[in-house]
Amino acid sequence: MQASYKKHLLQFKVPAHTSRGSYNEKVMYLLTLSNGSHVAVAEAAPLPDLSIDSMPKMEEKMLEVCTYLNEQNDILEIYDVLQLQHFPSIQFALECAFEKLKYKEPYLLFHSAFTEKKEGIPINGLVWMASKENMWQQIEQKIEAGYTCIKLKIGALDFDEECRLLEQVRKKYSAHKITLRVDANGAFTIDDAKQKLNDLATFELHSIEQPIKSNQHDAMQQLCAETKLPIALDEELIGANVIGTSEKLLNYIRPQFIVLKPTLLGGFKNCNRLIDTASKNNIGWWITSALESNIGLNAIAQYCGTLKFSMPQGLGTGALYVNNFEEYLTVKKGILYFDKN
Repeated sequence: MQASYKKHLLQFKVPAHTSRGSYNEKVMYLLTLSNGSHVAVAEAAPLPDLSIDSMPKMEEKMLEVCTYLNEQNDILEIYDVLQLQHFPSIQFALECAFEKLKYKEPYLLFHSAFTEKKEGIPINGLVWMASKENMWQQIEQKIEAGYTCIKLKIGALDFDEECRLLEQVRKKYSAHKITLRVDANGAFTIDDAKQKLNDLATFELHSIEQPIKSNQHDAMQQLCAETKLPIALDEELIGANVIGTSEKLLNYIRPQFIVLKPTLLGGFKNCNRLIDTASKNNIGWWITSALESNIGLNAIAQYCGTLKFSMPQGLGTGALYVNNFEEYLTVKKGILYFDKN
């Protein structure tokens, strides 16, 4: 086994705004593993202010990982020896690279109807925060492109203005035609969340992601129990796998949905455990990318293609960067397809 890494700076085409702040660029690390003639490239791309990965120590840990792989034979012990539970994006990259080494094709991680071009994956069209007028333009563009599920980032504009935007959408597009999701990224307070959820419910939304900040478990549990608008946990799950509390968290809060981001949750095996727990508790779920390049997005899409899902997934972030990598993904009418040609 030979291992190396390379740092890469992704540049956004336009700033990506959320209620937590804006992204203009994003640091990622390309992990390359080779075993004889087989070469696998994977991506470790934590998100500042959201990932539990220690950003100042990322490059040091990447070097440590590569040194270990170049010197040791027992690669299965690397997670414990190097305490990689504290670096979920590196766990994700290693899992992707190990999967790729199983196949001769450098782009393949999982065989499925998706990678065999027999099925596509329905995805939501993502609308970033901007002015009300700009967000409306984004919505119209997504719908004209064939998306039937639209996800809006909310929480940074005036709440009444955001409600008027949703009202505008519903006047033109019924819930039978267009599914609407919103993502607050923890923008609401405990005091105003219940009223805001009641107001948003009037627009026949599918769900809202993370209405209040994470680690307010009692308040979130109460919101999920009383809400008229289904709630999806997102940031709440990040870091919980490190201390082994993910399952307890779901059993206590009992959300209507969970959002799974493999890069931030430490890979596919950790996501599988959460899906199992969610299924036992009648909690819905979907998979979402976390601003990865096309290399990470391709891996997440292939993983998603092995699952039995019942709703659009959140894999529509492949066109964000001016210096992205070419990969085997294409979107047609709101459906993500794998195409190695």
